[in-house]
Amino acid sequence: MRIAALIAAAALSACAPAPRAATPAPAMAASAREMFVVAANPLAAEAGMAVLRKGGSAVDAAVAVQAMLSLVEPQSSGIGGGAFMTYLDAATGKVRVYDGREVAPAGATPSMFIGSDGKPLPFARAVVSGRATGVPGAVAMLGLAHREHGRLRWSGLFGDAERTAREGFVVSPRLGRFLAGSYPQLQSVDARAYFGKPGGGLVGPGDRLRNPAYAEFLTRLAAQGPDALYKGQTAARIVQKTRAAPLEGTMTLADLAAYRPVEREALCDAWAGYRACVPPPPSSGVGMLMLLKLLERTDIARRGPTDPQAWFTFAEASRVMFADRDRYVGDPGFVRVPVRGLLDPAYLDARARLIGARAGEPTFGNPAGAPARGADATKEPAGTTHFIVGDAAGNVVSMTTTVESIFGTGRMVDGFFLNNQLTDFSFSPTESDGAPAANAVAPGKRPRSSMTPMILLDGQGRFAGAIGSAGGNAILPYVGKSLVAAVWWKLPMQEALALPNLVARGRSISGEVGRFAPGVVEGLAARGMTVKPGQGEDSGVHAVIVRDGRIDGGYDPRREGRVLVEAAQ
Repeated sequence: MRIAALIAAAALSACAPAPRAATPAPAMAASAREMFVVAANPLAAEAGMAVLRKGGSAVDAAVAVQAMLSLVEPQSSGIGGGAFMTYLDAATGKVRVYDGREVAPAGATPSMFIGSDGKPLPFARAVVSGRATGVPGAVAMLGLAHREHGRLRWSGLFGDAERTAREGFVVSPRLGRFLAGSYPQLQSVDARAYFGKPGGGLVGPGDRLRNPAYAEFLTRLAAQGPDALYKGQTAARIVQKTRAAPLEGTMTLADLAAYRPVEREALCDAWAGYRACVPPPPSSGVGMLMLLKLLERTDIARRGPTDPQAWFTFAEASRVMFADRDRYVGDPGFVRVPVRGLLDPAYLDARARLIGARAGEPTFGNPAGAPARGADATKEPAGTTHFIVGDAAGNVVSMTTTVESIFGTGRMVDGFFLNNQLTDFSFSPTESDGAPAANAVAPGKRPRSSMTPMILLDGQGRFAGAIGSAGGNAILPYVGKSLVAAVWWKLPMQEALALPNLVARGRSISGEVGRFAPGVVEGLAARGMTVKPGQGEDSGVHAVIVRDGRIDGGYDPRREGRVLVEAAQ
């Protein structure tokens, strides 16, 4: 299998050292000093590796990966969306976070998703509206990270994506599956024009899809830098598109010109012998750390994937975590998030005691520093993608990026979809007693995100792993399950990612019912937990972990991912 993978990779680049592809091999291992790219689409992974071969940095490669994903995986992320990047600087050992989350326009109001009947708008209406789009952040964030950590010129990072857009690419089975779905975004004029076939209907797997408008935009983006999106003709078209009916938005050219990404300190804590580093709020990194540290207080590490009690413990810990995450996490520029209180050992001890022998219904706790907060009414669908890049110098990017729902709003500008990120806010801004929701809409506010790109360091502060996922609210249990399996249950990373998903949040308990080991679903039912079929097929976990000085990488088999590893030159 190793030989077959090497031969296949060599065919991709006859004039460069052959990368080792994790297809069809189940996982890859390589020297920890080698370059690697893990992404949800082979063309994106190859675009990133091509940049690394030229001596580019991890951030350089991340720019190329995002540009290609915007073209070949438009249902998940793109130039018109936002992202969080967790970055390890090998020279200093520091982990930083680049926050490219979208922001609400200055004209946004707390009641913008309340209908004329005084009730929250149906999600299917809100998601395709002009007011659903936040000011895009991914391009500005990548621009900031590139200025600080790029090695190659910005103008040279878009060639593969621009060429593929002009010449066309073959629609993959996964993209084809979404194009055959009943998503409201596919009814938009823009989506029908882009994906439509001359004889009627939409393109499908095996069809060639060209995007000359996107190619032209990338040419300008390469030449002008991020200003190509935030100023000038593209910015004007974004404003025009978001202000079109139905439910027009309020975005202005001033909103786009004023956007600024935020560089933040990573939120790091000890877990299982590692130092786990994630983005702070408005990301849900604090929830991710809570879940891991709650599980650390149980016996799950001594169990395994065939044990119903292990899955029951995981589900109950997830429900405890979500009760707190949903209540307290929002944009720290607008609300006080009790991060220290949520991670306080005594508080975690008390919360872990809620994980009993039978299913309960945990409610939110009262950590130190917690303000009075109303109930959350956020709906967060399962879009998004995650990728990881490691360069020859040991720098690592772990980046989760999104247009929010499938194909964003369905509205397009210059060949890319606009995000519907503002529907990540709570549609109801207050509880019935008047207590404000932490994730209520406000002008200039970033909506809460479940994206939690993680980097692991070992006891000596060296790179030890990276992980992240797509999946909306389910990102947290998707990543949590994978880490439990890879770290505590010692499964190879590819096997860890392939384990069935179980998502427990409040009264909703769903999972890949038919994929659990015999007796697990029945064992959960005996403990008062009925698992219903869910959206586990939409997870997109990608991860690498260092084992005995070697990198073990994996991609989510539910997607079309690729792991590429190549010796540094």
